[in-house]
Amino acid sequence: MRRSFSLTPCFSKVLGEEARYFNRFNGFHRADTNHLDKGQVLQAQHRSFSRSRWWLLWPIFLLLPRLAMAVLFYGTADPTRNTTAPTGALTNSGWQYQGTWGEFLGTPIAPKYFLTAHHVGGAVGDKFHFRDADYTTTAFFDDAGSDLRVWRICGTFPDYASLYSSSGEAGKTIVVFGRGTQRGVEVLVESDLTNSLKGWQWGPADGLQRWGTNVVTAIVTSASYGQLLKCNFDASGGDDEAHLSVGDSGGGVFLKQGAVWKLAGINLSVDGPYNTSTNGPGFMAAIFDEGGLYKGQEDNWTFIPDVPVDVPGSFYATRVSAHLSWISSVLQAPPPADPLPILQSSPSVTGPFQDVSSASIDTTTRTVTVSVPPDIQFYRLQACDPLHITSISITGANLVLTYE
Repeated sequence: MRRSFSLTPCFSKVLGEEARYFNRFNGFHRADTNHLDKGQVLQAQHRSFSRSRWWLLWPIFLLLPRLAMAVLFYGTADPTRNTTAPTGALTNSGWQYQGTWGEFLGTPIAPKYFLTAHHVGGAVGDKFHFRDADYTTTAFFDDAGSDLRVWRICGTFPDYASLYSSSGEAGKTIVVFGRGTQRGVEVLVESDLTNSLKGWQWGPADGLQRWGTNVVTAIVTSASYGQLLKCNFDASGGDDEAHLSVGDSGGGVFLKQGAVWKLAGINLSVDGPYNTSTNGPGFMAAIFDEGGLYKGQEDNWTFIPDVPVDVPGSFYATRVSAHLSWISSVLQAPPPADPLPILQSSPSVTGPFQDVSSASIDTTTRTVTVSVPPDIQFYRLQACDPLHITSISITGANLVLTYE
């Protein structure tokens, strides 16, 4: 059954507490792949771009789901649980397709494209880390009807996930991936002079990739973000029953179609915040029973009656199957032009190499023209895909390098 609800993005006072989680992850990644062709004195080398700047946004929701979700478990607070690829019946259930995008995750879906959440941000030139290699982003594409964003990269992924194409997600088991906080302190509600456990607040962030399981409870519809997979955090779900927290946004939700686990969702949001009274900003938490708690926002809390049956909180993921036509349109459209190759030179074969700003690149004739150097120089080309210098000639005062 589907229900409609409105999600309103904004910043709240709760953000001040969580802001410390992501500032610590800003940084640079360097892991270039080199392709070296030795010539006589001059040589060329392809390298992926090395500079990377990660910037992170955390817009969040009021009332219902909160944007920017690590995987938290009902069965344990052990921060090392499920930090390696799942095995047994869950072998190849999506772990192998998760790549690092800043503080968050993304999933390759084609040789030169990966899918993640729009709201986690990023900039062209930032790097996506996948299977021990960095891939520089060259363009992105946003879906007007959802939080999905497709990024194009320099180079080619060695593997990528298939997309879930059926409409029967509800009631099926999923495997979800994310990075973010550990399980925090207990959330207790006093009832008949005893304290009843309702869940756990978000704990410290550690940036570890984790996986968990859940079941798609329903397909719900957001006026702003389209169709979403809703997954309840149930006390009866088992030790690997998972909820999300800040850091999980962009992670993949995988569902088995036939014999293959396929990408069915992209982590988007969670229910909350919560409070044990009507005072203050409240807190974010993984709640398996909202009964007896207040839900909403500061100065606008709604009490949830404590009934015998648990009222679980939920997380939400953008439903991939509802956006297959848009994704296909991006992948099948004529690709944007990759950045021009950059000529670099050094007096030593071991570097350091510097950009030759005066070089002229002609992509039609696939030549690079530069002034004849006064001394011996080694040359290489920096580009999205491997390029090789095939010939070198002198024309007047210029050196002409042909590449392919």
